[in-house]
Amino acid sequence: MAEPKLVNRTKLISSLDNALVEPLNELSKKTRVPKSRLIDEAIEDLLKKYEKRLAE
Repeated sequence: MAEPKLVNRTKLISSLDNALVEPLNELSKKTRVPKSRLIDEAIEDLLKKYEKRLAE
């Protein structure tokens, strides 16, 4: 079966520290926010944190 076409997203394969997996799963479950959205938010926050360094 073919994978669904992603229009507004890009598939990214990565790994996550074992200690972060369960807390991420719990946060997603409790907030009912998909893990991909939580990761998007975390990366946005990280980019804002380093924004000045990236502009140099």
